[in-house]
Amino acid sequence: MAASDSNDAPRKGEAGPTELDPFIGPKIKKSSLTSTSAIQRAVGRMDSKIKAMSVEGRVKKIMELMKRQDKDRLIREILLEYYANEELKPYQAELIKLQRHLEKNNMKMIILFDGRDASGKGGTIRRVTRYMNEKRYRVVALGKPSSDQKTELHIKRYIQQFPHAGEIVLFDRSWYNRAMVEPVMGFCTDEQYRRFMKKVVTYEKNFLDDGGKTILIKLYFSVSKEEQQRRFERRKNDPLRQWKLSEVDLQAQELWDEFTKKKFLLLKKTHTPKTPWFIVRSDDKHLARLETIKLILGRVRYRGRNRKLDYTPNPDVVIPGDRELKNMQQEFKQYGKFLS
Repeated sequence: MAASDSNDAPRKGEAGPTELDPFIGPKIKKSSLTSTSAIQRAVGRMDSKIKAMSVEGRVKKIMELMKRQDKDRLIREILLEYYANEELKPYQAELIKLQRHLEKNNMKMIILFDGRDASGKGGTIRRVTRYMNEKRYRVVALGKPSSDQKTELHIKRYIQQFPHAGEIVLFDRSWYNRAMVEPVMGFCTDEQYRRFMKKVVTYEKNFLDDGGKTILIKLYFSVSKEEQQRRFERRKNDPLRQWKLSEVDLQAQELWDEFTKKKFLLLKKTHTPKTPWFIVRSDDKHLARLETIKLILGRVRYRGRNRKLDYTPNPDVVIPGDRELKNMQQEFKQYGKFLS
């Protein structure tokens, strides 16, 4: 948002505005901006004053008017994003090899992306699939169930989306909505929730009982309350992201503790040696994306692996479900409530 007129007025002891002041936008803060948002912050109100110029002329004018410190910060953010993308590329190339292995051996992979709102699930899915063969993967993000689907087994409509041989399906939210969002928001009854929690592991073991042909990876993206709020604010103020704000988003902060309790029960009831959960700390989006790709690659042995790469997930970013459960139990014992 632009600063108000009162904030632009000189304070006592400060120099008055110069002729260039109308062009000067807000400074870039040292933060995890993308290069696009960094450019938007740096250009600020300058761009609105020179829209009549050609693109070349606008760039030249802005470079003349921009303060040196803003130029340095802008370049820093662009370089950070460039090298972050470069760091992902060799691992994204390995995902293509993984796809070929699955296709050659008639295997299937199901990846669940669950967790809190604004925790980076969608952005991670886009990085995972960016260079993949589009014919061999699908991203599934189901909406509200139809009236007919509400009368059927909850997991049925997800099973209908399961991969064919040689295919990967990535669920942007999965059947575990019944374990978190639905009970907290009142979208299911207590009986429906209890029945799901009692039977879901059995369902998963049944469709994994195919001689190792199906691989299930369950990911829970965990964002801090403060970072979630920052991301919500960005969505509110960005017309390209406003569609992401849902009914659940608008209540996520108020219901934070309720979601945390459901996370604890989720891990306690549905994390097993055969169907484990992995918690992905996602305040740092780049690290969450990188470590998620490493985790996926580490779940399958395939030929042609690049041995120069480190495939071991960062233990501060990717936490096995049983370890996270112990951490939460210790938190509750020490503080009387869950903190994560």
